[in-house]
Amino acid sequence: MENIAVLGAGIMGHGVAQLFAQIGKNVTIRARRKSSLDKARELITNNLNLMVEKELLSSYKAQESLKRITYTTDLVKAIKDTDFILESVPEDLKLKLDLYDAIEEVVSRHTIISSNTSTFPLEKLTQRAKHPERFIITHFFNPPQLVPVVEIVKNINTNESVIQDTYDLMCKIGKTPVILNKEITGFIVNRLQVAMLREAFHLIEKGIASAEDIDIAIKGSMGFKWAFCGPMESQDLAGLETTEAMVSHIMKDLSNSRKPPSFLLEMVENNQHGIRTNQGFYQYDDFGRKAIHLRDEKFLDLLKLKSK
Repeated sequence: MENIAVLGAGIMGHGVAQLFAQIGKNVTIRARRKSSLDKARELITNNLNLMVEKELLSSYKAQESLKRITYTTDLVKAIKDTDFILESVPEDLKLKLDLYDAIEEVVSRHTIISSNTSTFPLEKLTQRAKHPERFIITHFFNPPQLVPVVEIVKNINTNESVIQDTYDLMCKIGKTPVILNKEITGFIVNRLQVAMLREAFHLIEKGIASAEDIDIAIKGSMGFKWAFCGPMESQDLAGLETTEAMVSHIMKDLSNSRKPPSFLLEMVENNQHGIRTNQGFYQYDDFGRKAIHLRDEKFLDLLKLKSK
């Protein structure tokens, strides 16, 4: 596991590549456009500089990490002689399948092929694979260089050694991996996130609370607690008799909508896509650069606190 290829230089790809470089791996980032690689190089440099500023990384280690990363638009050059490939291209099944076909023509049978997908199960990803037993999903969360958890998703074809090697590698890059026992749409985190978003959207739609006040409420309650004490442990500490009474009283009144709310569809249709268009639930004037920098600073402060 010394040579790593990251295919895709976007939001997720560049952050994951940085993690591998920080632990001394040789990393090649491949993208189809040179402009994407230039942007990835800039973002990685900025990320490492922020870690140095927050005293989570020495200046020397930051510079050494940058030296370990190679950037290329050549797929064969990127994947030749690699031990582990992390695919992080757009969520387009045909694009992924065509990419896997090309990969398997070049790499060793022992090379692990991992996808960062949060959309497709392994059954679909491996439908044309020559060696489906070496495919696995490692689902990182944005920003991947900072958020600790990685969801590892296997299926009945996945080789046990691939699962263990992937788990060990995720631990080495400083992540906290969780392995799903069964494949399921959305995995763990996105299912829980969508359940909460459904209710948040319901509160907005009914005029009960604004998006801003919902954010304030969550950040100052569950967000505060869950950074150190997850929802199951929180209920143990509160008392399950209290939980049972709360759930019995409230659950019947929760939203059970099976589709996105109309206001969200209208926002997307009106080009209100969040930071990409400077308008979402909030307004931005710099494509979210200041908001992202502030978020990452707070995440790094939290990481320092959790490490004590």
